[in-house]
Amino acid sequence: MKAKNNNVNFAEDVVAEVKADFANRQKMRRPYELAWQLNMNFVMGNQYCVASAQGAIEQEEKYYFWQEKQVFNHIAPIVETRLARLNRVRPRPIVRPFTNSDADVNAAKLTSKILRYVTDKTQLSQAIGRATNWSEVCGTAFYKVSWDSQAGDVGLSVCSPFEIYPDSNVTETLDDCTSVIHAKVYPAEAIRDIWGIDVAGTSVKVFGLDGNATIGGLGYSSATVSVTQEEKQNQALVIERYTKPTRDLPFGRLEIVAGDKLVYFGDMPYVLGDDGLRAYPFIRQTSHEQAGCFWGTSIVERVIPIQRAYNAVKNRKHEFLNRLSMGVLTVENGSVDTDSLEEEGLSPGKILVYRQGAEKPALMDNGRIPADFADEEDKLLSEFVSVSGVSEFARNSHTPQTVTSGVALQLIAEQDDIRVACSIDSIREAIRKISKMFLRLYKQFVSSQKLIRIADDSGKAEVFYFTSGDVSGDDIVFETENEFTDTPATRRTMLFDLLNAGILTDKEGKLSQSSKAKILTIMGFGNWDNAQDVSQLHIARAETENLDINRAEVLQIDDHLLHAEEHTRYVLSCADKLDISVRDKIVAHIQKHKQYFKENG
Repeated sequence: MKAKNNNVNFAEDVVAEVKADFANRQKMRRPYELAWQLNMNFVMGNQYCVASAQGAIEQEEKYYFWQEKQVFNHIAPIVETRLARLNRVRPRPIVRPFTNSDADVNAAKLTSKILRYVTDKTQLSQAIGRATNWSEVCGTAFYKVSWDSQAGDVGLSVCSPFEIYPDSNVTETLDDCTSVIHAKVYPAEAIRDIWGIDVAGTSVKVFGLDGNATIGGLGYSSATVSVTQEEKQNQALVIERYTKPTRDLPFGRLEIVAGDKLVYFGDMPYVLGDDGLRAYPFIRQTSHEQAGCFWGTSIVERVIPIQRAYNAVKNRKHEFLNRLSMGVLTVENGSVDTDSLEEEGLSPGKILVYRQGAEKPALMDNGRIPADFADEEDKLLSEFVSVSGVSEFARNSHTPQTVTSGVALQLIAEQDDIRVACSIDSIREAIRKISKMFLRLYKQFVSSQKLIRIADDSGKAEVFYFTSGDVSGDDIVFETENEFTDTPATRRTMLFDLLNAGILTDKEGKLSQSSKAKILTIMGFGNWDNAQDVSQLHIARAETENLDINRAEVLQIDDHLLHAEEHTRYVLSCADKLDISVRDKIVAHIQKHKQYFKENG
């Protein structure tokens, strides 16, 4: 409910208390923010920066004009390789039926279709990609599930770690937090459109990109992108504080403050928890968990010291090469015009005039590049692999020169998969929780019939209505356990092995029409030809007749054996739940199909 105007003092007290709480959480979380900014800078290539004691990211300047300050970025390809592997993790959530009866199975199928519709509508796959990018760089990302009352449907957004403020940084999960703040900057016009109130826009500091960080070497310099704070005009901060349900607050509490105004004060609006309880509308995703910490850790944090050392070795090596190639000239004091020599250098064909009787200018012997440079460079490259878990095989897309065995290459690929297992598990758990929240919101808000449209695996569109009563449950499972090993190619290979072994055929070694249709659907050829389309239609018609046997009739065009098989399966699976009269009617219907087939073939 909206804040009441007749209690101005109460609203002002709530606004002041929420803002004070938010400021305290900002202060507690500042060290983590600096680490995230540093990670983002290193991924973008701004690798000559440090987190100062004053709580800001400061740039490192050159000590000498000739100093090499180049960036040899190995962090970016490591992150890109991990993201490429993690973006393959897109398990399809389905609803598991409560029992194996046809009634529960059909209800679970309908709910799974609803789930497929909402995951497509909210573009869940793209949201996972954005969140994974945040979690891989900063260690943590969040999803926010909401209900759009105007559109009458669910909404999904990705929240960066900079927007979420727990009441304690040492709680390990969202459920352990007593309260959570979601703070985000909106334009004043957007606040008026969303909440219907006018707030005064001010200048607000936000994170942005800047190109002032300089890199380069002797005689040249260039700019690279850096993550800094910038000011945006006509903006206002919106603070949403969610308090977990307690004995005194059975429905929890939500307070929304926009600028200096209290927008909302009341119960948490969404029933998203187990057993019909109110819960936070957020889902947390991490790259790697930290024991005793709310925030996950990123691979970037671990490889930053190696990246600094690698840049130092390469730059010192190039400075040594500069001395070897350009030379260091030694001259006797007063023997030559040093100003001219400094400006022009030793160009080819230059006439070098020196004072008679003085020592002739000569190039200093700088020796050769020590082998320690190459050794240290190789050691650091191997440390990149061992610390990040991304092998050269995965990052460089070519096999190591020392590895020629196919078994060894398979082991390397499996080790790469193992090193990203924690991130994969976090993504899969986030998808499972998001799917549950989607269904629970539909259960809560869809009171009248809602029309949805989906496409099945064969590409055929299907349109149907549903209400909250059709959402049978939220026991979410995945069709695959491991997307890296359970690919369409491996599924087809396994299916061919089962066919060759005769497991899917009957005693005469033949496949029924329904089995053929299901096999082609699994292989992705459910719409391969018209004959299989007809088989699918017969199966769908038989399933519909099972649910309303009183209206079922035997038509001349029916595939009688296929219909009889589907009806028989339904009776056997629901024998203990079917009414005797309904069961007898279905049995009689089966006999009609068999009799028609016997008479007409």
